[in-house]
Amino acid sequence: MKHYKLRDIATIYNGNSINKTEKKQKYMNDVPGWNYIGTKDIDFDGTVTYKNGVVIPYSQSKFRIAPAGTILVCSEGGSAGRKTAIITEDVCFGNKLFAIINDKGMFFSKYIYYYTRYSGFTKQFKLLATSLMGGISGKNFGTIEVPLPTLEKQQQIVTRIEELFSELDKGVETLQTIKQQLAVYRQAIYHTAYTNIKHKQSITNFFEISGGLTKNSKRGELPLKYPYLRVANVYYNHLDLSEISEIGVTENEVERTTLHQDDLLFVEGNGSKSQIGRVAIWDGSIPNCLHQNHLIKGRPLGNILPKYALFYLISKEGRKQITDIAKSTSGLYTLSTNKIKSLTIPYCNLDEQKNIVQEIESRLSVCDSIEQTVNTALSQAEAMRQSILKKAFEGTL
Repeated sequence: MKHYKLRDIATIYNGNSINKTEKKQKYMNDVPGWNYIGTKDIDFDGTVTYKNGVVIPYSQSKFRIAPAGTILVCSEGGSAGRKTAIITEDVCFGNKLFAIINDKGMFFSKYIYYYTRYSGFTKQFKLLATSLMGGISGKNFGTIEVPLPTLEKQQQIVTRIEELFSELDKGVETLQTIKQQLAVYRQAIYHTAYTNIKHKQSITNFFEISGGLTKNSKRGELPLKYPYLRVANVYYNHLDLSEISEIGVTENEVERTTLHQDDLLFVEGNGSKSQIGRVAIWDGSIPNCLHQNHLIKGRPLGNILPKYALFYLISKEGRKQITDIAKSTSGLYTLSTNKIKSLTIPYCNLDEQKNIVQEIESRLSVCDSIEQTVNTALSQAEAMRQSILKKAFEGTL
């Protein structure tokens, strides 16, 4: 199969950036125009979602247009060479996207689009990258080589890819449904565990609630440096410690903000209702670790099992308490130490708490096992997708 450079079979160019004022105005006011696509409007699966909702009036001639059938490829940043999409309508597009314009009649747009989804394309892109952020120049981008059979053969390949992908998508849809059902079942486990406990007490009877460190430019000048947790490290009953930063502190701040094993951590601020108040237990895996002010700490007072409290706080009833107190008059969701102090927790003696925690963990372990199997199958589906593309572009599909 003969290979061609992209620049020999298509016209390639970047789009235009929009400034903050233009984005804020969104060029709307019911003026007809083109949808504007930036990198954030393209998902990693190739879906175009128009998240920014920006429309460019037809009168704005400075913007480059990508005609329907154009393939867009992210040109820089963390998604460089990984976010790609095929456009079904004429659009304006951002300066961090390359447009591959099908104006020479040498290929079917879907054929090139599927090639941009193939790992062979991504490898070439990375090898040609000219910046630390994985960015690539238009000149280098144009040298990426594409296997290009006849138009008739391209159409046959596209048809076969889509047949096989359709079957894969059905399987993936089933697996995603199972994951959704597991999430519902987890909530049912929590609800059942706490449903018969009617007596509630203030969270302050069980935890000392306190805030963390406020970040500022002066902290870089302080001689004492400690690891600290950020919002990005705390999820529901899960800690992501893959990236830990350090922060400058005073000696007085160290004692107040040092984490102890079994401390509860609440995410203080997040505009999303579903993410506000994410809560997890500190596992003590990083010695002398502190926390920033966007994480609120609950230090156990010894009369409650931290896991017993955690499971309630991530239950449907516990989540409702958190979102109710977090909602502000502006419609955003924020927490504070005082708001956390207003929470209540169902109370029973320690023996009952132990039984409830054991029962929940036993049932959750079954869910975790099933979910791990589902996640493995999803990974295998993605590997199979790449295998299909590999065979397609090697001419052996």
